[in-house]
Amino acid sequence: MGKSYILHMFTPAKNLSPFDVNMALDAGWISAIPYLNVEVDEIEGLVQDAIFSRGPSGVKRTGIFLGGRDMKMAMDMLAIAKKSMLPPFAVAVFADPSGAFTTAAGMVAAVERQLKQVHNTTLEGKTILALGGTGPVGSAAALLSAKAGANVYIIGRQKEKAERIAALINTEYGSGQTGIKGEADANKGELMKNTDIVFSTAAAGIEMLSAELVASAPQLKVAADVNAVPPSGIAGLAPDHDGNPIGGSKSGAVGVGALAIGNVKYQTQRRLLEVMLLSEKPVYLAFEDAFETARNYVKDQL
Repeated sequence: MGKSYILHMFTPAKNLSPFDVNMALDAGWISAIPYLNVEVDEIEGLVQDAIFSRGPSGVKRTGIFLGGRDMKMAMDMLAIAKKSMLPPFAVAVFADPSGAFTTAAGMVAAVERQLKQVHNTTLEGKTILALGGTGPVGSAAALLSAKAGANVYIIGRQKEKAERIAALINTEYGSGQTGIKGEADANKGELMKNTDIVFSTAAAGIEMLSAELVASAPQLKVAADVNAVPPSGIAGLAPDHDGNPIGGSKSGAVGVGALAIGNVKYQTQRRLLEVMLLSEKPVYLAFEDAFETARNYVKDQL
């Protein structure tokens, strides 16, 4: 009898996401084992416990998933996990804190599709506001968009925090390709005068962009909202919108709602979990892999 496919799921949180467990099992992993309240300095020991117990053939049926709610912590854990491998004892690792990397990838890829189909343009040179962008989804979406050539603002209630997170992303993950800025939510009205794209990534049930601000934006092209809980994060945008005109927009903006984003996110996470499962060599997956996968999925649907 062959060895089982085991996915060790590490999270610094007190609970593991049921969504991630369901995704893992549906992707073909036989067992999804939770490890809760994991500290960064525990990763090396946990990884080496996982790899040395299965032998060179067993590690091909072993994987590690990194959850939590913090982008930097997940990326730090991924880096430590990778350094902890001792070939041929090495396994695949996938970082997706709170599903943020796959959600952000799904949102940006879905917006790219609408830019192309409706406005015949790309992310390059566009101005983007990531509302509620200090969280993991907004931060990841800001990073992916900036790497694609957009001018991105992370918008938060506190300008200092938004600036701090923007600087962290630029320094740690920007590779010299990003110039993300931080701004206060109180200033978004002025920023909307030159904004092409809006991402609403705040907590569910909070309106981040009013009908007045939508109507006042002279060059708004696409707005996306990751939350399905009413009220909408963006006035005039419904969860099932996928290129639908946004009511009240005077610039011809279209919306991408939570259901359209969620479909791309779901397919992206499933495909990456399958890559881990089927790869003959260990892979180390994070936000860039999620974006490439989401873009490929969207392209396949055209």
